[in-house]
Amino acid sequence: MKRVVVGLSGGVDSSVAAYLLKEQGYEVIGLFMKNWHDDSVTISNECPWLEDSNDALLVAEKLGIPFQTVDLSEQYKEKIVDYMFSEYEKGRTPNPDVLCNREIKFDVFMKIALSLGADFVATGHYCRKGTIEKDGNDVYQLLAGIDGNKDQSYFLCQLSQEQLSKALFPIGELTKPQVREIASKLDLITAEKRDSQGLCFIGKVRLPEFLQQQLQPKEGLIYEINADNTIYNQEVPLFNSLEEKLAFEANGISYLPENGKVVGKHQGAHYFTIGQRKGLNVGGTKEALFIIATDVKSNIIYTGQGANHPGLFKKTLKVLPSEIHWIREDLALKNGETLEVMARIRYRQELQKATLHHFESGLYVSFEKPQSAITEGQFVAWNIGDELVGSGVIS
Repeated sequence: MKRVVVGLSGGVDSSVAAYLLKEQGYEVIGLFMKNWHDDSVTISNECPWLEDSNDALLVAEKLGIPFQTVDLSEQYKEKIVDYMFSEYEKGRTPNPDVLCNREIKFDVFMKIALSLGADFVATGHYCRKGTIEKDGNDVYQLLAGIDGNKDQSYFLCQLSQEQLSKALFPIGELTKPQVREIASKLDLITAEKRDSQGLCFIGKVRLPEFLQQQLQPKEGLIYEINADNTIYNQEVPLFNSLEEKLAFEANGISYLPENGKVVGKHQGAHYFTIGQRKGLNVGGTKEALFIIATDVKSNIIYTGQGANHPGLFKKTLKVLPSEIHWIREDLALKNGETLEVMARIRYRQELQKATLHHFESGLYVSFEKPQSAITEGQFVAWNIGDELVGSGVIS
């Protein structure tokens, strides 16, 4: 009997994952991760970890599997929380869920599981794992979940072959309604429980208060740039190479205060992200204001009216060499090579046609259609069919 440690989160997905593994004849152990928790910024009744660990314990008892809690708050604070602060300070917008999977669930947590003699670690993610043989070796694939509405492969876009080799995703072949139905039939306490929102394992956090703990507020100005500003109709220069053209497209427009007019004040450019429209507290505009750029050095926010404002759109983004990650290492591009893929720049976005261009200076992802709110610090992930083959941090 192979031993599997399941990350029981106290939610319905991991509960059903544990049940399915037991049905398949594995020896199953349930492990709840207690992660960094700060009551001062958590919206308290929204997913306190105590309630979750209690639900996880009740599920384990019902399924008749051993259960224990591990405290990973120290590692979580260091690898996720501190990283988030430093990214926001640089004016980038990190994705804690992707990091949490790479650094906590499939690294720290996986090492604990393996020390308990586990052969595999399982989670309640809506994705699937495939195995193919190449040159006599097993190559692992990260495949989209069957439920297109819930597919979570994007959150696992930074996993390695080594991590995937030891991972199991028991509910990847099911839809959310099917998972809830199984939980109801088993009379599990988590059957009707709402999906947790907010940061991976911290629960719902008030982001501004969260960031203000470390990043001091400092007042700055909000500028509005008109959609018909001449800055959007400048002549495109002639380029000596494709790389030069892609670099130009990826850089986008550098705004200056003289391009717009002051419409309000903010408490710190580092609290805001591109594409954001809530929290600006500027009224009196015909359409909603969207953030089109932030300048953390000068502490300025640039905005534009409406979701179709030209300042929100770009066709190309860049990933630095050190931030390029291939799950399928055998498909990694060499300098000068290109690859047609389907890519997304955020969870739940529909996959978009794109071409990868690899140069010594980094990887350019050039989309067929301009994309809205390409945000530095977030992850771009690329697929071939329903297989996610690589990803990178948008620079």
